[in-house]
Amino acid sequence: MTATPFIRRKGMTRRSMLGAALAAGAAVPLAAAAGPAWADPAAAAAATRLLLPLPTGPHPVGTVQLHLVDRSRPDAIAGPGRFRELMATVWYPARDVQRYPVAPWMPAGALQAFLADAGLSELAPLGPLTAGHVGAPVRRTGRRLPVVVFSHGAHSHQGDHTVMVQELASHGYAAVTVAHQYDTYTEFPDGGIAVPLRDRQAPTLPGDFAADVRFVLDCVEELAAGCNPDVDRRELPAGLLGSLDPRRMGAFGWSKGGTATACATLADERIRAGLSLDGPMQMKPPLAGDLDRAFMMMSAEFTRATDPEAAAFWSHLRGWRLNIQAEGAAHVSYGDNEALFPQVAKVLGWSGQQLQDVIGTLDPDQAVKIQQAYPLAFFDEHLRHRRGHLLDGPSPDFPAVTFLP
Repeated sequence: MTATPFIRRKGMTRRSMLGAALAAGAAVPLAAAAGPAWADPAAAAAATRLLLPLPTGPHPVGTVQLHLVDRSRPDAIAGPGRFRELMATVWYPARDVQRYPVAPWMPAGALQAFLADAGLSELAPLGPLTAGHVGAPVRRTGRRLPVVVFSHGAHSHQGDHTVMVQELASHGYAAVTVAHQYDTYTEFPDGGIAVPLRDRQAPTLPGDFAADVRFVLDCVEELAAGCNPDVDRRELPAGLLGSLDPRRMGAFGWSKGGTATACATLADERIRAGLSLDGPMQMKPPLAGDLDRAFMMMSAEFTRATDPEAAAFWSHLRGWRLNIQAEGAAHVSYGDNEALFPQVAKVLGWSGQQLQDVIGTLDPDQAVKIQQAYPLAFFDEHLRHRRGHLLDGPSPDFPAVTFLP
């Protein structure tokens, strides 16, 4: 795998602002910004990393990367004889994590490319660490793990909803995140770095993302059957083969990934439940049928009241359906940015208004709890048949969440 040509974007987007913030977090230790409270050198060293909240589930979390090639899809961008190439990461409940290293939020090379896109390539930051331990053995209980596949947004990366992903894994799910080649930052086993590509011929439409999700479902079935889909045949964590349940699979995604989740769920009956995190639902071609399986929409900026595409998709849902919205939520509010940007604001000295311009007015702590609780409740109900009460209506524990009729 060779590095994809690097295309700079003009201006600063919310995503590139995060790159700037990560770089600043490494270049300016929090000790310098916070004053005497950080006089302890050990505390100051630890504070140079941004922090993600820990998952709340009873199980420690393991993780492993997979290098996948879909030989049913030729890749004209890569050249003759090449096929669609993807990186994916499996997160799962682990048996023992003591001897296994903690996984970074993004691979180092991908993070550096991410920062270069923000015009800060000369910096070498230390990004957040996750709760996942690389290669830890899978916790086996005699019953296979339900599976959920995550699809990221445009110009994003597979780690941008790690809070949600590791939360699900800590509660007994196998969560598989996909890096959609040509519209993401990722790193391949040979060291090649891929970045978003501005090419109309590149397979970056929601339908292309959906095809990636369906291919990953194929790979889940291989793992369930005891086969290793990694093209490099790298060793997998003990207990992973045969541990996944292909009869209990769901999908979720953010922004364009939410639209892709809708497309994949419509097209593939293996997806028993689909969840969109503020997906715009701009489908090409338009919807051609109805969906009779469970689907949930967590809306923020792309609401049915303001976006005809979201309203049209909702009208095609014939099975269990739910649409919730958190008051004050921005487009990024159901992802890691709600945990990261308040820390970034302190480092960079942002005003309260500057922070709100990025993450909205929803309280960040509440936003994190929402993204931990509601997806888990949804998949528990529809993949595990564990019915709770959180999805029945408004909850005093989450006063910002509105149930939309």
